[in-house]
Amino acid sequence: MPTPFNLPRSTPEAQGISSAAIAEFVKGAEKSIQSLHSFMLLRHGQVVAEGWWHPWRAEAPHMLFSLSKSFTSTAVGLAVAEGHLTVDDPMLSFFPGVVPKKVSGNLAAMQVRHLLSMSTGHDLDTTERIFLSRNPIKEFLSLPVEHTPGTHFVYNSGASFMLSAIVQKLTGQTLLAYLTPRLFEPLGISGATWETHPNGINFGGWGLAIKTEDIARLGQLYLQKGLWNGERILPDEWVEAATTAQVSNASDPNPDWSQGYGYQFWRCRHNFYRGDGAFGQFCIVMPDWEAVLAITAGVADMQAVLNMVWDVLLPAMG
Repeated sequence: MPTPFNLPRSTPEAQGISSAAIAEFVKGAEKSIQSLHSFMLLRHGQVVAEGWWHPWRAEAPHMLFSLSKSFTSTAVGLAVAEGHLTVDDPMLSFFPGVVPKKVSGNLAAMQVRHLLSMSTGHDLDTTERIFLSRNPIKEFLSLPVEHTPGTHFVYNSGASFMLSAIVQKLTGQTLLAYLTPRLFEPLGISGATWETHPNGINFGGWGLAIKTEDIARLGQLYLQKGLWNGERILPDEWVEAATTAQVSNASDPNPDWSQGYGYQFWRCRHNFYRGDGAFGQFCIVMPDWEAVLAITAGVADMQAVLNMVWDVLLPAMG
């Protein structure tokens, strides 16, 4: 019997999916990808297929790497809904004590929305540079901002850390503590952990560990436009903004990394969107097919995983 803490289960055919295609996906993954750790496929809110490769287990949390960013975005959306901030707020306004003496026009123009969309104006990812410092917030603000914010995409986990710092500054809680009663508990997510900088701030861009089914829960929440069991968890306006292309990233040679970037979510081919993390951590939302796919893995070629999803699973959802 399903409980509020277990997603309901169904057979693939009952939800309009070929079980043969799911078996083909599993066999293909074992043959050509070989390093999947787990997958869970939902259709119409029902789990229709799930599996874990030894030694991974359903009850074991898995490190999300940069898939953590989509949870950071969700925390910002909740904080916006509670009136703590807006996406138009200047980033400098949150940290007056460490603002550099000379502030460039581009730094002054940087807003929360630019942190969310990886369009801060930096020419390079700030992550390594800021975490060489004992004070990564001050270091982030000291870096040159070469482009007008909003005009230049560069994948930037340092921006995600700054979002985490902003949420903590405004609420007095880490991302993990802030999300627990607002997101994790309503969705039935338990046992989450999040790695923390020595200054007490969750990294934001990485470090969250949860179970495969918990990844699927986030995808289902977004598929349902922020509703869960009839309760409004997240504003539908935030879901729309976070999953819409906010900036172009068309220069990437991998097709599913060049469809545009939202608020800590990637756009995909087929009008889908996803959160993803290094080595093949995926939360893929397929609105037109009313489907969600959660994957954990240890792969080098993440595009190959998505190609197999599109080539094998997608045609089975006619």
